[in-house]
Amino acid sequence: MTQAPGSGGPLHTQMPHVPPRPVQLPPPVRVDPVLGTPYGLAILGTPPITTGLASGSLVAGIASILVGFVVGCFALVGASGGWGATAAGAFAVLAGVLGIGAVVLGGLGLRQIRRSSALRGKGLALAGMICGAVGVVLTVIAMVAAFVLDASQISGV
Repeated sequence: MTQAPGSGGPLHTQMPHVPPRPVQLPPPVRVDPVLGTPYGLAILGTPPITTGLASGSLVAGIASILVGFVVGCFALVGASGGWGATAAGAFAVLAGVLGIGAVVLGGLGLRQIRRSSALRGKGLALAGMICGAVGVVLTVIAMVAAFVLDASQISGV
């Protein structure tokens, strides 16, 4: 038996044998015969794939709603100081870009899903488009409120 350098103990050179795991394949969708042989060609199904455009649309739409709420908060908080419309406007640009991006990504995702039978995510794309539109509408309402509140502070009402 050999010694491990510096350890004083025996060096084990054999690892225990672990058999490989058998590969579990899904059952075939269909089996086509190969002419002239006793064999067949197994056609395996593929799992459905959610398109990334639909997922991105939903994320951008939700972010648009959240940033739209931030726009409203800045409009309310900054109204007394006179800086509400300015701060809200900076975030309104971000909310608008996110909302429009969500609508565009959702539309592209729906087109991708219609063209391919292997892609899924129609509900995600529709939800993303709806959330993006709601985010843009919420941002517009918050910006109108910011300008009205800012104008009322200037006029002293």
